[in-house]
Amino acid sequence: MYKPFTLFATDNLCRVITFVLLPLFASLTTHAQSNTTPTRTLSGVVLSQQRERAPNLQIIARTDAGSEVRSMSDGEGEFSFTAPAGDLTLRVEGENVTPFERRITADERTENMLLRVEYIIPQVHEDVVIRSTVVDPGLEQRNDTVYNNTLFSRDDQVFHTLDAGINAGQHEGGGKSLEIRRFGFNMDHGGLFGGLKVLVDDVQQNQGTQGHGQGYLGQLKSLTPELIQDVSILNGPFSAEYGDFSGLGVVHIRLKESLPDTLTARFQAGSFDTYRGFFAYSPTLAKADAFIAYEGSRTDGPFISPLRYKRDNLTANYTRRINDKQALGFKLNAGRNDFFSSGQIPLDEVAAGRLDRFGFIDPDNGGKVKSATGGVYYRREFSDASVFKVDAYLTRSLFDLYSNFTFFLNDTEFGDEIQQHDSRLQQGANAQYLRPFNLFGQVALLTVGGNLQAFQTNVGLYPTINRNPNRAFITRGSLNACTPNNAGVPGLPDDTFDTNCFLLTSADASVTNAAGFVQQSISFFDSRVRLNGGVRYDYFRFNVTDKIRPQFSGVDSATRLQPKAAIAYTPSLNFPATFYFNYGRGISSQDARGIVRQPEAGETKPPNLATTDFYQLGTSHIFKHLSLTTDLFLIDNSNQQVYIPDDGSIEFARASRAYGFEIKNSVRLTNFLTFNGGITRVTNAFFRDRNAAGERVYVDSAPHTVGNAALTLSNLRGFTGSLRYRHTSNYRLDGEDAGIRASGLDVLDLYVNKRLRRFLDFNLAIDNLTNKRYFETQNFFESRIAPGAEIVERIHATPGYPFTVTAGITLRFAGK
Repeated sequence: MYKPFTLFATDNLCRVITFVLLPLFASLTTHAQSNTTPTRTLSGVVLSQQRERAPNLQIIARTDAGSEVRSMSDGEGEFSFTAPAGDLTLRVEGENVTPFERRITADERTENMLLRVEYIIPQVHEDVVIRSTVVDPGLEQRNDTVYNNTLFSRDDQVFHTLDAGINAGQHEGGGKSLEIRRFGFNMDHGGLFGGLKVLVDDVQQNQGTQGHGQGYLGQLKSLTPELIQDVSILNGPFSAEYGDFSGLGVVHIRLKESLPDTLTARFQAGSFDTYRGFFAYSPTLAKADAFIAYEGSRTDGPFISPLRYKRDNLTANYTRRINDKQALGFKLNAGRNDFFSSGQIPLDEVAAGRLDRFGFIDPDNGGKVKSATGGVYYRREFSDASVFKVDAYLTRSLFDLYSNFTFFLNDTEFGDEIQQHDSRLQQGANAQYLRPFNLFGQVALLTVGGNLQAFQTNVGLYPTINRNPNRAFITRGSLNACTPNNAGVPGLPDDTFDTNCFLLTSADASVTNAAGFVQQSISFFDSRVRLNGGVRYDYFRFNVTDKIRPQFSGVDSATRLQPKAAIAYTPSLNFPATFYFNYGRGISSQDARGIVRQPEAGETKPPNLATTDFYQLGTSHIFKHLSLTTDLFLIDNSNQQVYIPDDGSIEFARASRAYGFEIKNSVRLTNFLTFNGGITRVTNAFFRDRNAAGERVYVDSAPHTVGNAALTLSNLRGFTGSLRYRHTSNYRLDGEDAGIRASGLDVLDLYVNKRLRRFLDFNLAIDNLTNKRYFETQNFFESRIAPGAEIVERIHATPGYPFTVTAGITLRFAGK
């Protein structure tokens, strides 16, 4: 029945194959053979004049006949594509890049090439935020990958991602500002021994004349990690754009202006009743970038007395693109941070088994912080490629910290608990103008700018009982034998509030810092020699009105010139080695309460501004899959006066010196796996003059070896993650007795992220993977743990977090 149709179909199929498909196939094959052109692979990496990898540049291979093949360098500056095998002209071009051309002959090797371009304006100036023009190897960069894919609960975890020889110890469970140590110096909370300057979108986070410590970094509690775009780490005071607290480097955190998805939500929970949420809305706008985000975090920590840590942050941005050359931005950040803590506990009691390492003596330690910052940013690019930026901000903050360091050392009846108060209004403005031009036939870059920082604050120290600032009045009327410390001092009655049991202080302080700077860079000999020089001038005015001791009121001022210089030499563009030398002088201001106080008879008043002279000599190497930098450093700190807000006293720190070396590397093992690591080794740190016995006194309370390593997985079947290691050596806690030492640490942290759907990620974080028992911030001083106990000089410390698991999910909707 169906046979005729089958035969008909078969015949027609044969005819189609014979008379249509076969001739067509033969024609196509002949055409392809006649038009086949020999090809070859072009691959390599594009580097800037500072030997930085140059991403997102267009690479054009043009034949003599005029045909072109185009490609782009990836995020690591690498490229690979095919082009005709004959003679070629290779051209690299992009925004703010001087076009580069290279002739390639037919028999020349074209794989693993090294191409060099010259940026007219560094890439960091393509946004509205002002940042340094200093480049590698004095500058390190961190992108947003780790901040997008990692679960954070505390700001010390953010600092652990910076590495760069920075050792940041959490204080009292994470609610208090970090204690910062670098290059063999303990900067306390960020402002001593030169300081480490930290900025977020040009807003200085270091608070001068602060209630708890000079250069206090507690404002970082309002930073939301998911909003970080990138971080620049300057390894010394090498840029004229940064002044106060920049002696031991600068960390500049830049936040995103928009998010890749319209809606983002992250939910996480973990050990010790830890909960955190992140919610963001980022609309798609025709001529603007914007977002608004909220972060809420809660945890009790591993402590017997629950941490009761609460953090709420609100962050927003709106950047309007006026046209292709202009942009105007508005930024807002507000946050609050409430916590209780166990303080630093005596380790001899822990070792004896009388106190758990997560125990406490005074359960009322902790604090409350509220702050809000609003800023406006403007950027304009001119037709000659010059760029002008200006910004201004206003910050209001309230800070109350409750501490009991010495327990019952001074007041054996009620204890030594204190409240440190800081109510602050801070203003700032920054301006920067970058002008590229030709000098001696070479491309040069001139940077000119200025900064204004000012604040007005009420700071005080109040004796407390159970967080109530009434101990001064109760103690004076009790049977406790409290005798005045200032008996016989003119203007102070014998029944003063300054006694051997407590100290009461209150003062209004205002500080204004105005500065101008200029920096010039130029390259010679096809960018093989690069010179950079700059100078900065700072003016400070200090005004203090002491409400309790009028004789401690006063007005003073200070100025300081800070030179900068750098040279880098690359012997051959075909050999991956650059030799460089950096020098910079940085400054760190002192607490205004100490500056305006007149020295006692026979004493010499120290300078109002301490200086740090930083010398660095090193090499930088960039291979295809390996980056390596090495350097030797020498740091000279001047004399400095240190006002101790914990007891109102003044200490004098003599001139000091530290020297050592650093090694840092980054290796791409596969397309998905990279390794990076570094070590900072201080070979010596000491005070330059000797004690009365002619013996050398050493700088204490900071490790001499800080190391880090990370193995990072990127987008392998939806997985990203990193295994991170951090190390600090043990270190001395007394300048004259080497036997009094703080223990070091070796800690592993693991972060894993799995893309389940385009809109859904699973996140996992394990802190202290091996459950290492260690202590972070450690200090040596006297204390009495109970009213009838003996006074003992001992080490007090904050315990590090044990094995901690946090899991979460991230939801993203309406990708842009």
